[in-house]
Amino acid sequence: MSQAVSRFAPMSRAQFGIAVLCMLLVVVGSNILVQVPLNNWLTWGGLSYPVAFLVTDVLNRRFGPAAARRVAWFGFAAALAVSVWVASPRIALASGLAYICAQLVDIQVFDRLRDQRWWRAPLVSGVLGAVLDTAVFFSVAFAATGAPWVTWMVGDLAVKLAVNISMLAPFRALMWNLAKPANA
Repeated sequence: MSQAVSRFAPMSRAQFGIAVLCMLLVVVGSNILVQVPLNNWLTWGGLSYPVAFLVTDVLNRRFGPAAARRVAWFGFAAALAVSVWVASPRIALASGLAYICAQLVDIQVFDRLRDQRWWRAPLVSGVLGAVLDTAVFFSVAFAATGAPWVTWMVGDLAVKLAVNISMLAPFRALMWNLAKPANA
């Protein structure tokens, strides 16, 4: 039996653990911060959550979509378990559902666009992921609560899109270390 050579670097246990910890910190932190409005159209979570897409895109570029999905699923389980204690159950459920849907879309779209210009995959996948995440999260977390969730959703999405664009700079800066392995 021949073994197919992966075009992606293998992910060590330590790298996997660090990646899951990063996802956990971003998602749990954002679940706490989304409960704190900045004003009538934005919560603090809108500023922190887009970093999750940067983490996923860096993993996808370096280790491939399978590793990125594995981290997304482990990050989902860990963040959901912790979020139940630091946020309301409704916020935790909305966050978990929005997170996994958006991350899986982000990973799939990024992988399809990976061989195009360096900025296209993280930009397009991040925009699609942010739109899906925002729509699912706010409709599940805040619908019928009396909170101004539609204006929060619009403001949150606008900020996520702006932060997504600003994440292109760190993504590009990290690309020097994201080259294909020598045996590819």
